[in-house]
Amino acid sequence: MNKLELLRTFVRVTELSSFTQAGESLGLPRSTVSEHVQALEELLGARLLQRTTRKVQATQDGRVLYERSKDLLSHMEELEGLFRQDEAQLSGRIRVDMPNVIARELILPQLPQFMDAHPLIELEISTTDRQVDLLAEGFDCVLRVGAQPDQTVVARLLCDMPMINCASAAYLQRHGVPETLADLAQHQLVHYVRPLGSRSAGFEYVQGNKVQRVPMAGRVTVNSTDAYRAACLGGFGITQVPALGIRDLLESGELVALLPDYPAPPLDVSLLYAGQRHLPQRVRVFMDWLAATLQAQL
Repeated sequence: MNKLELLRTFVRVTELSSFTQAGESLGLPRSTVSEHVQALEELLGARLLQRTTRKVQATQDGRVLYERSKDLLSHMEELEGLFRQDEAQLSGRIRVDMPNVIARELILPQLPQFMDAHPLIELEISTTDRQVDLLAEGFDCVLRVGAQPDQTVVARLLCDMPMINCASAAYLQRHGVPETLADLAQHQLVHYVRPLGSRSAGFEYVQGNKVQRVPMAGRVTVNSTDAYRAACLGGFGITQVPALGIRDLLESGELVALLPDYPAPPLDVSLLYAGQRHLPQRVRVFMDWLAATLQAQL
């Protein structure tokens, strides 16, 4: 049995604390994952994982092997790609997560170019506003919008996402069009928070080099971009959204841009990954393509 495959399986089980999730990540049945771990334990003569009804944990020997295995597998990836001059020969699976609006508007329409250039690469694309756990959920990289508080991963800043103040035409017919910051006291804001239960920043705008905030009333609070867009269309108040996701609604007149003298601060778009040292060549190439694709369109 291929010893490197045994190590890859062991590393994924350790990272995900689950035989089932490791199998899904590697495209293997759970029984095969268990067989790989057992074979590795027999080969080394050591207990590597402590199994309980709730989760799987590495033993002390397992933790030592895990750290050594990551280095070894990383070096093997580098050796395998060392003499490859043709990037079309890159192969393997890449798992990525990104916001739905970025996937729909920017990435998926351009993706055929990447797939045609790399016919042996397979992609698993997750789209969510949730802050996924890059390591625990087995993602190779994650595109995220906004501040990135997680210090355990590398955050590569790619570009800014322009924002726009807007409201539905129906809402403005009922409540009037705000023209100054003072007018906001007579209006509702659709609040966006992540997670639910946290405090909304209110209406934000850039003045000079500083972000200013105006507290606003609002009866509806959401935690996803799709719900935010729908709440704005439903006439529940003013929103501050990425211009990218509402271009069609502005063109149709369903949404109306507001307060151009008080622009909302742009949001950082970052690419998160575990670290340069353990990054397979196929992931490096894909991340560079993602960066170039976004920077060309935002």
